[in-house]
Amino acid sequence: MYARFTMAGWFLKLLGVLLSLGFNVSESQILSFAPDKGTTVTISRSRLAGAGCKACFGDGPKRQCLPNITLTGGSRTSVEFSCSPPHKSFTLDISQEIVCKGMSCNGNVVQKEVLLFRDFNRTFTWDLRPERPRSFQLAFSGTGMRQVLPSETCPGQHTYSLTVTQSSGTATIGTFCPNGTVTAVLAQSQSRLALSVPGGRDLASAVFHVSVGPEIKTLAVVQVTLPQGSSATEFFSPNYPRGFPDDDLMAWDFPVPDGHNFSVRFLNYSEPRCVKKDVVVEYHKTGKMFVGKGLAVPQPANRQGNFSLYLRNCEMDRRAPAILTLHFQVSVVKSGVPVVCSVDLRKEDGVSLHIEKKDSRSKCQMKKDSVVQEIITMASGNISSLSFHSCLREELMLTVSKTIGCRQWKACPVGKVPLSVPASLACLPAALRRVTWHLRAPAHGTVELLQSRGSLRHSLPGQRCNASISIAVAEDNGVAVGNFCPNGSIHRIQIHANVSVTATPSSASEDLGHASAPFLDASFSREITERYIFTVVPQKGVPVLLATPGWPAGMKEYSTVSWIVTVPPKYGADLVFLNVSQPKCHNRHTGIKVQMLGSREEMFSRREDEKTEGQLSIPESFYLNMSNCLPEQRDFSVLSQITLHRKTSSLLAIILGTVGALLFLMVIVLIIVCVVTRKKRRQMAPNVSIYNPNGADFGPGPHRFPKSRADNDSHVYASIEDTMVYGHLLKNDGCISPISNPQVDVYQTFTGPVEAPPPPLPHIRAPEGGDPDVDVYRPFVYPSESTAPGQQQPVSPEDTMVDNELYDSRGGGLTPPSPHREEQAEPQA
Repeated sequence: MYARFTMAGWFLKLLGVLLSLGFNVSESQILSFAPDKGTTVTISRSRLAGAGCKACFGDGPKRQCLPNITLTGGSRTSVEFSCSPPHKSFTLDISQEIVCKGMSCNGNVVQKEVLLFRDFNRTFTWDLRPERPRSFQLAFSGTGMRQVLPSETCPGQHTYSLTVTQSSGTATIGTFCPNGTVTAVLAQSQSRLALSVPGGRDLASAVFHVSVGPEIKTLAVVQVTLPQGSSATEFFSPNYPRGFPDDDLMAWDFPVPDGHNFSVRFLNYSEPRCVKKDVVVEYHKTGKMFVGKGLAVPQPANRQGNFSLYLRNCEMDRRAPAILTLHFQVSVVKSGVPVVCSVDLRKEDGVSLHIEKKDSRSKCQMKKDSVVQEIITMASGNISSLSFHSCLREELMLTVSKTIGCRQWKACPVGKVPLSVPASLACLPAALRRVTWHLRAPAHGTVELLQSRGSLRHSLPGQRCNASISIAVAEDNGVAVGNFCPNGSIHRIQIHANVSVTATPSSASEDLGHASAPFLDASFSREITERYIFTVVPQKGVPVLLATPGWPAGMKEYSTVSWIVTVPPKYGADLVFLNVSQPKCHNRHTGIKVQMLGSREEMFSRREDEKTEGQLSIPESFYLNMSNCLPEQRDFSVLSQITLHRKTSSLLAIILGTVGALLFLMVIVLIIVCVVTRKKRRQMAPNVSIYNPNGADFGPGPHRFPKSRADNDSHVYASIEDTMVYGHLLKNDGCISPISNPQVDVYQTFTGPVEAPPPPLPHIRAPEGGDPDVDVYRPFVYPSESTAPGQQQPVSPEDTMVDNELYDSRGGGLTPPSPHREEQAEPQA
């Protein structure tokens, strides 16, 4: 019984296996297609599919089954999917490449459906490659695009994303849906446009034109066309909600329809921690300078005209988690619609505003709290609703004034007070043409003005400020101090009087309301000795013009002015008086003095009746002081110029000159010594001993005896020790090599040329064959072993010269050496 149950179990298992195999075979599906030329199709297994799902292609031994396969266009290919239905287990990526060279591109973005894969989740990608430095322009023809959050789903389930690849990494310009205000995108780096379409959804046919664009200096430029009428469009910074790329720049172009006002509002943003620079939003207009604002300040509202918005990131501290993100809105409204602005001055002390029409015939209608007025005036401590109907921005003129001061020192503000425009005025549809600050110090106090960012310079008649604003400084009684521009060398102005500071645009088209940073910083300090004091720090290579207060008009009578000029180390200053106008004084004298800092001695001093030199060279930081008299005729005014120059120390020059002269003399002496030494060496004969059989012997060296050898007994010795004569034989048991170094202070066998052979000794017979050859090299022949020429043998170390007899140059006989004496050889007396 148990056996029958066992057999039945195995049969059921086998039947299950066969059924499963048959089911798997029936699941496979084959799709045959031919990709377009230049198109690459990648079939990838989805993450939810099983490991057994594969795509197979090829025949016979070339057949491959892989989870992901890539097919290129040009030939028909059959793909067999092991899982059915395949669209639930696989996704498709269909990509094309568009290359731009010169002034043309080799194709456009064409959305073309592959019906065979309609049920698959498809991603269509187009790789766009511009030729640097030019950009490419991708134009969204038809209804345009609308930027959305990456997580948002488009109504037609056609979601586009545009990414740009640069050296710092890949950045997503944005995620877009069809039908919007974005008409084109420009990028200067390799980019990719991707379109995601879910399975079962038909691909909408569209053609986006790709062309060569201009050179750009930003990550990308998004071109927007704002519609007529009232509208509001939202935009996102690249990589939103992730961080904007470090130290990068992005731009949006907004053409505003005629007769419309635009407003910019930040809906959401986050700021990073910056190491260098600042995060700035810049507004550019055609032919006008840009205006930079921070993210936290109010942005432009109720403005007219086309503009470009630039988002500039700083160099971020990457250790901090903070990043830069921006979500903003641009809205437009027709100018005929009343613009309502609520101005709140309850928290503004000493502020008053004044709005009036430039032309009384204008159709502009202004209302304050629903009451029509030709001129609107508001003071601090109030809040009002202002309405403007059919008012163009250019038709209105807005001026603002603010009073900052104190009567007692304890009531004065501590530290610096920024001179800026109240933020509540940003919504006004009028250009701010002038803003004035009245600064009032306590009795005998001083007003100090400092540039919040950078420094100031004199703005002289005929010279235009390169910046967007000009600043006029005057005493409260109307006496002018001077006009100034940003970006100069004047770091501080001190005035012993109440002061008014007025900022005006440099051109008629500028608007001070766009400024976000303070124009100046003001503070109050105790009494100073002069009427005016300017602190000047000249820049290298940039001349600095210094004008007396009120230039070109004269200084106030009895007034004084000082310039504290700081000269950097290793530099000097050239002071030139370009224009000096001296009065005829009724009382006292005018004075122009130059004095070093920390020194009581005056370097230069002139009165009105003395001639002023054209130029002074000043080696270090100094004071330039001027004082006026009570003029009877003419005015006292001076225009001077300071230029830095690199100075050389006189002591250093003397030291360097002396060292150079000594080095030159040393070189000359060394050359002379070398020449003389070389010449002497050439004239010196080698240290050799010459045996002259005809007469005198010559010892080593070039010296000569004062007397002839015949009259000199210095060469005669009473005895010579054997160690002195035969010592060289004891140092080497082998044969002496003729090429080895000669021994010093020992007897050496003479091997040089001789004039004639020595005369035969008494017991040696002269060789036959006649006189020997002269100037022929012959080795020394020992007397005891004399042989015929040509039969000499080399001397062995064992041979001794005990039997040799030394010749006496006087012929006095032979004296055999005594090898047993140890005394030093002494010459005979």
